[in-house]
Amino acid sequence: MSKITVIGAGNGGVTAAYHFTKLGHDVCLYDQVAFDTHINAIKENNGIKALDEVNEIQLILSGFEQVDCTTTSMEEAINYSEMLVMIVPSFAQEPLFEKMLPYLTDDHILFSLPGNYGSLVLNNIKRKRGYNNLSLTFVDAMTIPWACRLSEPGIVSIMGIKEFIYAGVFPNPRAGETLKRINGFFPIEVKPLSNVIEAGLENINFGGHPLITTLNIGLLENFKGQFNYYCDCVSPSTDRASSKMEKERLRIGKEWGFDLRSELDMMNALYNSKAVSVYEFNKTSVTHGKIHSAPDSARSRYITEDVPNILVPCYEFSKLLSVEVPIIESCIRIASAYNDVDYFQEGRTLEKMGLTGMSKEEILDYVNN
Repeated sequence: MSKITVIGAGNGGVTAAYHFTKLGHDVCLYDQVAFDTHINAIKENNGIKALDEVNEIQLILSGFEQVDCTTTSMEEAINYSEMLVMIVPSFAQEPLFEKMLPYLTDDHILFSLPGNYGSLVLNNIKRKRGYNNLSLTFVDAMTIPWACRLSEPGIVSIMGIKEFIYAGVFPNPRAGETLKRINGFFPIEVKPLSNVIEAGLENINFGGHPLITTLNIGLLENFKGQFNYYCDCVSPSTDRASSKMEKERLRIGKEWGFDLRSELDMMNALYNSKAVSVYEFNKTSVTHGKIHSAPDSARSRYITEDVPNILVPCYEFSKLLSVEVPIIESCIRIASAYNDVDYFQEGRTLEKMGLTGMSKEEILDYVNN
C-alpha cells in the first residue's frame, strides 16, 4: 500500500483519487480554495462515487470509495506523501508549483499527467526562485490513463482506461528507480521514454485536439458543443489535414533522434484497437464513442491548453532544428486570432523551458544527464 497526494480535483484528479483508493492506497486529494467545489462535495459525501452508467451508456470501475484526506492546504498535501501526482491543465502547473516550493524536499517525486514539458518549465522556476539546492524528481507523462468526466461534484463517469502510458523522467538517471516506484501503485504500466522531450512529443492530443477544434469552431460555438467530438468533428478532409501535421511532429522527433510512434500506432496500442486510420479509430472507438460532449468555444482547453503547451514547443523546436512546420504554425496563428492571444509568446517557449541559447546537443545532454 502506498501513500499518494493527488494535486488537482478536476476530471482526472478526482478519478485518480478514486481509482488509487479503490486499489487499496491511501490518498490525499488537494485543490485550491478557488476551485474547491469537488473537494467540498467529497467531504460532504464522505467519498467519491463512480457511476455504473450514464445516458444508458455502460461505464467501468463503478463504486464508492472513501478518500483518506481532502484538503485545500498545500502544506498538508505536500507533507502527506513523497509521491505527488499532479493532474491539472498545463497552464495551472506553474502557479501550483510556486505554492509547492516552500514545502518540497529532495525526496519528493512530482508526476505530472500530462507533463507537456512541465518538468523543464518547473525546474526553471525552481532555479529562478533560488531553490537551486532542491533536487526533487520530475516525471512527465504523455497523457492520463482514464477517459473520464465529472458528472456532478464528487461524482465521476469513467468511460475507459488505456492499456499503458509512457513517461520521461528528469533528471533522467533516476528514471529506473522512479518508474519502479510509480508502477508499484499505478493502475496501468508506465513505460519509459528516452527523456522528457520525447514524452512531450508523444502527447496523443497533439493533432486530435487543437487542429480539429480549430477547424470546427464555427459549428462548435453555434451549437454549443452538442456533438460527439471524436466522431462528429472528424471527416476525411480533417483527417488529411491532421495527417500532414502529424508528419511535422514525426520530422521534429526524427531530428531529435527519437523514433516517435505514429498517432494511429499509438492509439491502437493504448486502446487495444486495430483501426487502419485515425479517422476510422475516431469513428469506431468504443471508449471515445461514450463521450457525448465537445468544446463549445475557442476558450476550450483543447485550444487554451494544447496550443500553447503542445504546439508552441513543437514550433520552438522546429526553429532550433530547421524543420518546416506550416500546419503547426497555421494552427497556432488561427488559435491566437480566435482568442486575441499571442500564443507564440504566451506558450511554452525555449526560454520558459530554460533552454534559451542552447544547441540541440546541449539540450540533449541537459535532459539525458
